[in-house]
Amino acid sequence: MKKLFINFFFLMAVLVMVSCEKIGKQEFDGTVKVSGEVKNAPEGKIEIYKFVDQSTEIISEIPMGSGGEFEYDLSLEGPGFFELHLMNQKIVKLALYAEDVQVSYDFNDEASLKVEGAEDSQNLQKIEALLTDYQKTVNDLNTAYFEAMSKRDQEAIKSIQTTAMNLEDTQSQKVKLVLEGMKDSFASMAGIAMLNIKNDFQFIDELVKGLDEKYPNTKMITSLLHQLDDMRALSIGQVAPEISLPNPNGELIKLSDLKGKYVLIDFWAAWCRPCREENPNVVRLYNQYKEKGFEVFGVSLDRTKEAWVKAIADDNLTWTHVSDLKYFNSEAAATYQINAIPATYLLDPEGKIIGKDLRGASLENKLKEIFE
Repeated sequence: MKKLFINFFFLMAVLVMVSCEKIGKQEFDGTVKVSGEVKNAPEGKIEIYKFVDQSTEIISEIPMGSGGEFEYDLSLEGPGFFELHLMNQKIVKLALYAEDVQVSYDFNDEASLKVEGAEDSQNLQKIEALLTDYQKTVNDLNTAYFEAMSKRDQEAIKSIQTTAMNLEDTQSQKVKLVLEGMKDSFASMAGIAMLNIKNDFQFIDELVKGLDEKYPNTKMITSLLHQLDDMRALSIGQVAPEISLPNPNGELIKLSDLKGKYVLIDFWAAWCRPCREENPNVVRLYNQYKEKGFEVFGVSLDRTKEAWVKAIADDNLTWTHVSDLKYFNSEAAATYQINAIPATYLLDPEGKIIGKDLRGASLENKLKEIFE
């Protein structure tokens, strides 16, 4: 099982544009006003930071009036992500470009935070709320998982693993629904960090292309476009790249030989415990659907033939197996950008990719959808 711990980071960087673009009929003059009011503030100061290469750099301290009011004219060359630090106790994330923003907060009321004005910053608050809720769910799952492990409660462990695998799909739908409502707000770049770029490739690709049209020559967007271009050949709907490797008998086997069937490309290894734990589920589903046109193409990332062949026999894996025994340096692993296992790709009879990283309940549900 992959660790449930999730370390989220914003895909933040300095967003540099080579020229000022028109926002509707409004010409951006390169300055936005950050203002607001804090109530019941403890001792401290207000500071504004900007995101640069996944870290923050302080821009300035902002003077605060006797009534808690503050105001600062921020100069920027293009859209950017920022943090407003209030008395070193409250951090407010902001997405700023061409619109002034007003922030108010009462230190006696955690729910009192208001971000008004800049629509991008308001959208960022929606993403922050999604992230907070998701992290709480993940933390609760972690707690339940370690409790089940301490009690060696196998049923509870499997239930939590299934919930964890389904959680990503559920969260993905929530995030995409929110991002769709933001249209072309550049704040949506922060939401992309919460999506699985492999499974949600088409959605992200379309979103980023739209952002690139509105914010051309923006460093962060351009960088992500290049990353998407590298992944395009492995996106849903594309014909899966060929794999041609020897089986345990030394015979060269091609993935394309299985065209006409639904094929699960299963990247695994004898040394991979989560892979071995998933094998009984794949065996059960293979036996259930092989007569209906389901095949498994196992690609091992083992180092030795002995370990590979023994695991095939021990786990009763009766489908097609290939390997060049080069661990993660395998030619197939490089082609399919595999950096962790278990990893799977599901292909339709034409050899097109229709699913990724399916296992457990998600694999079972997909096969039911296809065959039943």
